[in-house]
Amino acid sequence: MVRSALVGAGIVVLVLALLTGLLWAFQRSLIYLPDAGPVPAAAAGLPGARDVVLPTADGLELGGWFLPADDGAPAVLVASGNAGHRGYRAPLAEALHEAGLSVLLFDYRGYGGNPGSPSEAGLALDVRAARAFLVDVVGVPPERLVYFGESLGAAVVTELATEHPPAALVLRSPFVDLAAVAAVHYPFLPARALLRDRFPVAEQLARVEAPTTVVYGADDSIVPASQSRAVAAAAGRLHRSVEVDGADHNDRSLLDGHQLVDAVVELAPLD
Repeated sequence: MVRSALVGAGIVVLVLALLTGLLWAFQRSLIYLPDAGPVPAAAAGLPGARDVVLPTADGLELGGWFLPADDGAPAVLVASGNAGHRGYRAPLAEALHEAGLSVLLFDYRGYGGNPGSPSEAGLALDVRAARAFLVDVVGVPPERLVYFGESLGAAVVTELATEHPPAALVLRSPFVDLAAVAAVHYPFLPARALLRDRFPVAEQLARVEAPTTVVYGADDSIVPASQSRAVAAAAGRLHRSVEVDGADHNDRSLLDGHQLVDAVVELAPLD
C-alpha cells in the first residue's frame, strides 16, 4: 500500500514537472496567438484607410492601416489583443471614424505577416513605433491622442502611458497582470514563477494620470470580470468603469458595440 502510494505520488510529481517544463519552453506560444496573414490591403479591409509602415527601434517594419479624419481630429491608437490580426478590428475603426476620429490599426511583430517574434519587450517597441507615426508623421499632438487597448493590448498601452502620457486611456477587458490571468487557466502550475513576460497592468496603471475608462464583459470567460474591476480600482485617475451585461471576451458587443465606442468617443478631445 505504502509503495503504491509512493509510486502514485511520484507519477503526479513527474507529470507536474513535465507540464512545468513544457510551460517554460512553450509559454509564448500559449500567450501570443498570431494570425500570420496575409492581411488584405487597407482599401479591401478598411475602405478609406491607407497602408502604412511603422519602423521599430530594433529595425523591424510593421504593417498598419491609418484611417484619417478631418484635419486636427483626435486620433485613436488601437493596440490589439493576443490573437488574430488588424483586420478583425476594422469594425471598431469604422465606428470610431464615423464619430469623427482618426484611427491607427497595426499588427505586432509576428502578427499579420510582420517579421519578428512577439514578447513583452518587443510589443513595447511596436506600440512606440505606432505612437511615433501618429505624433511625428501625421502630426497628432499628444494631448489629442487616445490609447485604446484590447485585453493584452490594454497591458501594452498602459505601459506606453507610463512613459508617453496620452489625452486618455480606454482599456477593454484588462487583466491585473499576466500571471493572474494565467492562474485562472492553469491553476495547478506556478505561473508567477515561470512567466517571462509579466505585463503588470494594475501596478503600472496606478502611475498613469490620464483619465482612464475600463470596459469589460460581465461574463468574460478569458479575463474574469473581477480582474477588470481590480484594474479599474487601481487606476490613478479612473473616469468610469463600464460593465457590459452578458458579454463574453470575444462577443461583438466588446468589439464595436455602442457602449465600447461611446467610452472611447467621450474621452476623445473633440472640441
